[in-house]
Amino acid sequence: MVKSLLDKDNCALVFVDQQAGLAFGVGSEDRQTLLNNASGLARTGKVFGLPIVASISATKVYSGPMMPAVHRYIPEVVPIDRRSMNAWEDDAARNAIIATGRRRLLVSGLLTEACVTMLALSAAEEGYEVFVVGDACGGLTPQSHELALRRMESAGILMTSWIQVLLELQRDWTRHDTYDGARAIVEDHAGGYGIGLAYARDMIKPS
Repeated sequence: MVKSLLDKDNCALVFVDQQAGLAFGVGSEDRQTLLNNASGLARTGKVFGLPIVASISATKVYSGPMMPAVHRYIPEVVPIDRRSMNAWEDDAARNAIIATGRRRLLVSGLLTEACVTMLALSAAEEGYEVFVVGDACGGLTPQSHELALRRMESAGILMTSWIQVLLELQRDWTRHDTYDGARAIVEDHAGGYGIGLAYARDMIKPS
């Protein structure tokens, strides 16, 4: 049972197949919401200095490059192109994840039923502690997405959301080294919560 909180020193962030060609097929949620969530997660990884690995597949025949709206926040990360649907079965992708030195993985990607599930189950089988950022993953239908999450959860994989990742990493708003970056992400990507933070900053003045 996982007892410790996520921490910037014990996690690595893994993006698998965040590509437009696959996003076209997503029907589990609004695609713009999915893009917003994945972008917020990418920014979170950057602000907290997490090791980030990105892998993509079928770039020339269907899926295209990593979505620019996500990659723009982590331009230094070079996506690893592969053939296998299962990134863990690709030597370059697997070795890049291992090279982070982290045993706790935060996974986001497309499609939930395929590349996300395969990577998560395979890494967990190798002893990694895997968290799937469910609202930064997309499936073909709401039902198939939910069934994939349930299958992974039954195998001991933990489910979380991108905003929980951010808040758990920040934990204390007096952590000044990440305060500005984390707050900016919330304001830009967290809907009503972000609106509230912006309102508090701009409208509520100390007496």
